[in-house]
Amino acid sequence: MTEQEAGVAARLGELGIAYTRHEHPPVVTVEEAEPHWRGIDATHCKNLFLRNQKGSRHYLVVLRASKKADLRALADQIGDGRLSFGSPERLMTHLGLTPGSVSPFGLINNRDHAVRLVLDRDLKAATRLMFHPNINTVTFTIASADFARFLDACGNRVHYVSV
Repeated sequence: MTEQEAGVAARLGELGIAYTRHEHPPVVTVEEAEPHWRGIDATHCKNLFLRNQKGSRHYLVVLRASKKADLRALADQIGDGRLSFGSPERLMTHLGLTPGSVSPFGLINNRDHAVRLVLDRDLKAATRLMFHPNINTVTFTIASADFARFLDACGNRVHYVSV
C-alpha cells in the first residue's frame, strides 16, 4: 500500500467509512480504466482539476465517467470566467496529487479549503461511487452517503451543477 492510499484509508477509517478496494494496472484516463472497472457495482467517476483564467481559483469537478464536461457551460454555472486545466504543479500544490490520480480523496491534502468542489447533480442518484485513493493503481468504492460524510469532514464547500 502506497503512502497516498494509506492516508486515504486512514482518514476513511477515522470517519468509520467502509470501502472496497480494487487493484489494477496504472491508469491515467477513464478509457484506460474502463476495462478494469467492468463488473464493479458502482458509479464510475471522472475528476477534473481546473483553474480560472487568472489562476486565482481552483476547482475539482466530479462527474459520471460517461459524461463530457463543457468547460464554458461549467464556468457559467459556477459563476467564474474561462476555465482550463490546472498544471501538474498546481495539482501537487493544492491537492498533493499527480496527473492521473485526481480524486476527491485529494481534499484531505487541501487543508486551507482553497479548492472548490463541484459535483454533477446526477451523482446524487448513485448508490455507490468509485475513486482512486490518490494513486492510479487502486480504486475504492464507497457508499454515496459515506462520500457525503467524507466531504462534510473535509470542509470544502460543495457546488452542484448539471453537466
